[in-house]
Amino acid sequence: MSAKERNPRFQRRDDRDRGRPQGFGGRHGARERDPDGPAILYGWHTVTAALANPERRIRKLWLTENAARKLADENIDTKVAPEIVRPGEIDQRLGPDAVHQGMLAEADPLDSPRIDTLPQDGIVLVLDQITDPHNVGAILRSAAAFAVKAIVTTARHSPEATGVLAKSASGALELVPLVLVTNLSRALAELNDRGFLTVGLDSEGSADLAAVELREPLALVLGAEGKGLRQLTRETCNVVARLDMPGAIKSLNVSNAAALALYIGASRLGLMR
Repeated sequence: MSAKERNPRFQRRDDRDRGRPQGFGGRHGARERDPDGPAILYGWHTVTAALANPERRIRKLWLTENAARKLADENIDTKVAPEIVRPGEIDQRLGPDAVHQGMLAEADPLDSPRIDTLPQDGIVLVLDQITDPHNVGAILRSAAAFAVKAIVTTARHSPEATGVLAKSASGALELVPLVLVTNLSRALAELNDRGFLTVGLDSEGSADLAAVELREPLALVLGAEGKGLRQLTRETCNVVARLDMPGAIKSLNVSNAAALALYIGASRLGLMR
């Protein structure tokens, strides 16, 4: 009996599409948010970071023989008994473009903290309807590099913390809390009330971010790809600043803008030590 026959979860693509859980295949994250649905995690850094996170409960784990051997060689606890499968079976599960490195996990989503639990020091990022999971994953990775306390984003009009986003974050999903809110302007107002300096980033900002007097706690607010900050978001920020560029191209991809803004903010606040 083949592995596909033994395990109906690994089926032919045409059969699987009719009954697979949401979040597999396709864009690996462009779906309606399901708070009870599993997080789909794949790739070495993504899965091993999840295995190392005591707050992450792994439901199921599929490994190739090579991946299982590498985990054993590095004494990484799998938390659950893995199912050993061929690489092609994970390919069929995720689609041909997913670089899974022989590792696929289903896990419980991580808890979302509340605004009023955020520490009142350092930097948080606020994302105004950024929908591309690659960009949000890259922002998470930069956020982890700069020790960002949390990322605040909307529960709707944002990608699920799974699939491509998790892979693009390269393990940072386990390190930076995601705060999901229903109304971003109210969340910004609450940050203002708690003493955060909220700085929106926009090409039409009144001053270069490098010239703005920054202080902790600092919230840097980034707008959606192409659209930028929504009007109410702009109006709720304490300051709207721009990132001045010396070259011919004056704008950056939102994930690159986030990294640059974090470097400026962390440097100005003395957090680079």
